[in-house]
Amino acid sequence: MSPSAVRLLCPNLKCRTILSVPESARGKTVRCRNCGMRIQVPEPKPVAPTPEEADATQSK
Repeated sequence: MSPSAVRLLCPNLKCRTILSVPESARGKTVRCRNCGMRIQVPEPKPVAPTPEEADATQSK
């Protein structure tokens, strides 16, 4: 698995296969190779600013 891969668990209760898709698939729909179910790849979570960054933006 490459470091830029997204790992997903197929939501089909009879399948539950772990899928590994590239980062470029974020926000798109992929198909499970085992059962064929279509799965929406989630967008990346927004990164919260560190306390130092938060202080820097408040002091401006």
